Amino acid sequence: MADSTTRARALSDDEVIRAAELSHERISHAFFSRRGGVSEGLYAGLNVGVGSRDDPDRVTENRARALATLGLPADRLATPWQIHSAEAIVVDAPFSGERPKVDGIVSCTPGLAIGVVTADCGPVLFADRANGVVGAAHAGWRGALGGVLQATIDAMVGIGAERSSISAVLGPSITQPNYEVGLDMMTAFVEGDPERERFFAPGERPDKRQFDLPGFIVSVLEEAGVSASFVGRCTYGEAETFYSFRRTTHRGEPDYGRQLAAIALRD
Repeated sequence: MADSTTRARALSDDEVIRAAELSHERISHAFFSRRGGVSEGLYAGLNVGVGSRDDPDRVTENRARALATLGLPADRLATPWQIHSAEAIVVDAPFSGERPKVDGIVSCTPGLAIGVVTADCGPVLFADRANGVVGAAHAGWRGALGGVLQATIDAMVGIGAERSSISAVLGPSITQPNYEVGLDMMTAFVEGDPERERFFAPGERPDKRQFDLPGFIVSVLEEAGVSASFVGRCTYGEAETFYSFRRTTHRGEPDYGRQLAAIALRD
C-alpha cells in the first residue's frame, strides 16, 4: 500500500463504469466496482466502506485509488453518513469531524469529489454540465420513496443548476430478479399511489414480490423533470464485480464491502 508520500495508482478504464451522459471536459466521475483494490477476504477488492470491519488502512488506500482515478488527491472526497433519509445538503469541502447524516450531497466547488457508497441500494450521480453543478444520492427504496432524489435535485437548483439541464445516472444496483420483498412492503409502497404496483412482479410464493428498484428510481427522476438512465448492472448478480448486502445475508457472511460512486467538477 502507498504511504503518505506515494500517490495511489489510478484504476484502469475496465475497472470502473462511466456514463456518457455525465462525461464532459468539466466533469470527472466513476461508478466504482470491487475491482482494483487491496482489501482481502470478505472484502476482496476496492472496499471503500469506512463502516465495514475491514482493515482501515486498506479502506484508506482503496479510497485513495478511487480519488486518483478522478484525478484528485486522496483528501478531496466528501461522503455523508448515510441513513436512508430524504435529506440533501450543499458541500464545498471535505467533511471534518463527524459526517452529516444525510443521503444526498451537491456541490459547485471545483476539485472536490462528492459521492455515496452502496451495496445494493441505488447510487445516483447528477450533473448540470452547463452550469457547473454536480450531485450524488444514495437511494434505497425508503430514500427513493421518501424524496431523497427530489431533495438532491432541489439542492442543485438552489445553487445554480437548471432542472431541465440536469442528467442523472443510476449506477449498479440490485435488480428485480434478485430483489424479493414481502407483500406487506408492496402494500405500504403503493399506498396513496396504486400505479406503483407496476414495479412489483409476482414472487415464488403468494406472499412475496420481486421489486424493480432501478425502474422505480428512474421513474422518480423522470417525474422530477431531469434526464435519467440506468447503467444496467446488478450488484447481487455479479458477485465477482460488486459487493451486495443481500448476497452477503443469503450466504450468512458476517460483513460486506461497499462500492463508491463519485463525481467532481474539474479545476
